[in-house]
Amino acid sequence: MTDQRKADAHIVHKPRFLSGHAMKIPTLRVLQQNGKVYKDADLPDIDETLALKIHDTFLFVRALDERMLASQRQGRISFYLTATGEEATDIGSAAALEPGDVILPQYREQGALAFRGFGVERFMNQIFGNERDLGKGRQMPIHYGCAELNYHTVGSALGTQIPQTTGVAHAMRAQGQPNCAICYFGEGAASEGDFHGGLNMASVLKVPALFFCRNNGYAISTPTHEQYAGDGIAARGVGYGMQTIRVDGNDVLAVLLATQQARRLAVEEHEPILIEAMTYRLGAHSSSDDPSAYRSRKEEDVWRRKDPVARFRHWLEAQGWWDEERENAARERHRNQVMAAMKAAEKVPAPPLHELFSDVYASPPWHIREQEENLTAHIRRYPDEYKKTAWRLGDE
Repeated sequence: MTDQRKADAHIVHKPRFLSGHAMKIPTLRVLQQNGKVYKDADLPDIDETLALKIHDTFLFVRALDERMLASQRQGRISFYLTATGEEATDIGSAAALEPGDVILPQYREQGALAFRGFGVERFMNQIFGNERDLGKGRQMPIHYGCAELNYHTVGSALGTQIPQTTGVAHAMRAQGQPNCAICYFGEGAASEGDFHGGLNMASVLKVPALFFCRNNGYAISTPTHEQYAGDGIAARGVGYGMQTIRVDGNDVLAVLLATQQARRLAVEEHEPILIEAMTYRLGAHSSSDDPSAYRSRKEEDVWRRKDPVARFRHWLEAQGWWDEERENAARERHRNQVMAAMKAAEKVPAPPLHELFSDVYASPPWHIREQEENLTAHIRRYPDEYKKTAWRLGDE
């Protein structure tokens, strides 16, 4: 059928207005909160080894977030951002990927990075910005990045990773790589222009990209009902002609299943996919936020009963793969490892000052050299003010 005939087949002769409210995208769920699988549910490709790795990553991230938030309150670090309540989204989806797949995170995907093998020492070195930090101390805490793990560095600018993902995936297809690119973002970031441009380009170019939206209820303090009137973020993927699915973001088996199938479509059929995971941010937006100013404790308690970690643990126990003794031992092990790594990282010196000015120009121009000289002189003039907070001078 020609394009003209296709168009004619949808022509009407009386006004017909369409509303997005008429279409409701379903939510995929595999696990009940008690850990039982729904009778008619499909299961993802998962064995005991993968299941235990997912749960161990859950427990590590919980230990990391608990200790680092406390450290920020003690003044040991300047900033932190927890993933509490949302761990199933990034860990479950990361478990569906291959090592060669590229991750472009937002700022709440420490679980995906941990699943890929980013050790606790590396987490701590970045958080404290010391001389062992892969980013050379140039970023705020939680702005992780690791080239060897194909994990792009976190950027504070909201939504910029979305069109970048389209570009990475376009390059993969052009080079014939059997991989995909995945980016993470919240429903608040979906209000940015980068979201619309990135998805439209991906859909037109047919690139192997997964766009993973963590719809956690709030864009910092703005609830979803003040952000959009349509059926969430998933409806926008349909509008761009993109394969789309909505999942229960507190059900790690549903997230894993959806992402495994989405990856196959992306890599084998060059179909970009939008995944919307419905979840809830149990913690504050960041250590600078007070959620009691915009939501109630009663609301939070409803979602605490939907804890994704507990739900998955019930399923593991039903398989005979886990028990309370192993749970307690794992929690204690992660707490001890995090504490030990934190104490070690905060004693490591800051990077030398000259590294603040490197890696941009092959040969630093005059104005960069002048800035370095001025900053060095300033620190020498006020040494007591920079003992704990600044980069160390090269002669120290």
